[in-house]
Amino acid sequence: MLRTLIFCATGLLALLATTAIAKDATVVINIEKTGFTQETKKSPFTGQRAAVDVVILLDTSNSMDGLISQAKNQLWTIVQQFAKAKKNGQTPILRVALFEYGNTGLPASEGYIRQAVPLTDDLDKLSEALFALTTNGGDEYCGQVIDEAITRLDWSKEPNGYKAIFIAGNEPFTQGTVDYQQSCRRAIEQGIVVNTIHCGNNQQGIEGKWQHGAQLTEGEFFNIDQDRTIVHIECPQDEIIIRLNAELNKTYLWYGSKKAKARYKENQVAQDANASSLSEGAAVGRSVVKSGQAYSNRGRDLVDTLADDESALEKIENEELPEELQEMASEQRKAHVKKLAAQRAELQKKIQRLASERETYLTKEKKRQAEETGTETLGDAIVAAIQRQLTQSGFETTSATE
Repeated sequence: MLRTLIFCATGLLALLATTAIAKDATVVINIEKTGFTQETKKSPFTGQRAAVDVVILLDTSNSMDGLISQAKNQLWTIVQQFAKAKKNGQTPILRVALFEYGNTGLPASEGYIRQAVPLTDDLDKLSEALFALTTNGGDEYCGQVIDEAITRLDWSKEPNGYKAIFIAGNEPFTQGTVDYQQSCRRAIEQGIVVNTIHCGNNQQGIEGKWQHGAQLTEGEFFNIDQDRTIVHIECPQDEIIIRLNAELNKTYLWYGSKKAKARYKENQVAQDANASSLSEGAAVGRSVVKSGQAYSNRGRDLVDTLADDESALEKIENEELPEELQEMASEQRKAHVKKLAAQRAELQKKIQRLASERETYLTKEKKRQAEETGTETLGDAIVAAIQRQLTQSGFETTSATE
């Protein structure tokens, strides 16, 4: 049974959203199960919010500039798929980790592997790390980076959660001293699904064992052209959504040390700018994510924190509060947070309504373009795969947008 979602490799993020399939690419969806991955029945879900752990393993060798670009462009579109998932009517708690591998700028003694971000619910931190990636030629050890992700990360113990790895790259899956078969067996034994994305010729991906790696873990195998340019479809709702996002930022009440408060605020704006620098579509995708529960800043923002713990204000030192709250009485503070929470909820509702209208428009435009070109995007296929895997893990999902 598919239980885990880890995004691996630089192209993973791009792949999930709207990367075009290479001309000779194929998408393998009906994966043959191996003997040791017999399906087991999960116990009923009893928690309030299920866990979704996603690990992204990105190949950052010289040839992967296009893949990283796709990843940056599609990050927020991919996250949207998890924001739409529900279990017991609740959006799951999403955590994402990012590793890079195959970069000779990294220590050879560590297999040219670096954990850029541990499993975190801070999506701005993830975006910051992704935009900081650079490429440098090297050896790509898929088995070792999968093994490192399994070992280093604090995976959720929730038996009904969703844990998965998406790994993307272009060299044989067999490189390195750590046997990929051993790593993949470790993954599935711990309920982690590994989805593989090979960049390049489809047959080379099969011969290089990318398909086999997915088969061993009940994952899915994809083949893409990592250098294919992502085409943004302009929608009538885009400008309004971006404007509402600017208003949304004004509802955040960052708390913590003086340095931390400044960093949280500055990084939120910086990641808005990073998305906007790519395309209007990327900026809109990020804005839509920020209007949902998947973008949560519990432990950093008072509005999100108090939504989970109404007594949180009483536990925070005065100097760690936002400056505008430090001179207020207790009841005034609560009233101020409540006011901003209401403003945020209204803005999020408006963005969600526009996002729904935008999705309808996108669906029609993408269908029209597919009829004209005879092709569909890899993102379409991967989003469908995510929905299938979430469904098999007991989540309810809705269709994707872009």
